Amino acid sequence: MGRRTPHRRPRWVHYGSSISQSAEAEGPTETWPAATAKTAQLNLTGLGFAGNAMLDLFVARTIRNLPVDFISLEIGTNIVEQAAMRRRTFLPAVHGFLDTIQETHPDTPILIISPIPCPVSENRPGPRYAMRPPAGQLEATGHTEDIPAGALALTVVREQLQLMVKQRGQQDPALAYLDGRILLRPDETDDLHDGIHPNAAGYLRMGARLAQVLAEKYALSG
Repeated sequence: MGRRTPHRRPRWVHYGSSISQSAEAEGPTETWPAATAKTAQLNLTGLGFAGNAMLDLFVARTIRNLPVDFISLEIGTNIVEQAAMRRRTFLPAVHGFLDTIQETHPDTPILIISPIPCPVSENRPGPRYAMRPPAGQLEATGHTEDIPAGALALTVVREQLQLMVKQRGQQDPALAYLDGRILLRPDETDDLHDGIHPNAAGYLRMGARLAQVLAEKYALSG
């Protein structure tokens, strides 16, 4: 499990977007990473960056320098939302992020979590913007015809991440992939209060499901 920490509980570092920050949760202990940590009895360091989970290397260096037993990375939502990368640049950025972390954590389990459902961006690139009240929903403004030329939608991001983990995992058994639609199913998008962010109940459901995944795959459970 990598470098064992002095803490009684295994130390888990989770990185992600505003969905991982979980601002819509009822409190700091009700975010989905916190709910997972409570069930699995993990010592959580949460690195949720609203609008800014862009695979910045300073974050990778931060994770690299932490004592940690398990790492999860929620990747792709902000990159699609802001049209920040193309297909050509996306996976190299993921590889660089992982390479930096693994400089000191070569054997620590790392779980790559792809985006949860977001109907407006499943098959349409960003950028996204908030519609005016009273709707309060987010809308993608990119063009589907740009996808063959390299634009990213959520379906493309999931395919790319799954393929990357499959290929890299042949030499990197510590790496695994989890489809974000396991945490929040496509038939549960009513829990997305603005079209992208789950409500409080949705976050708790996600936390319970990830705790089950960790118990089954990594034997991480209280």
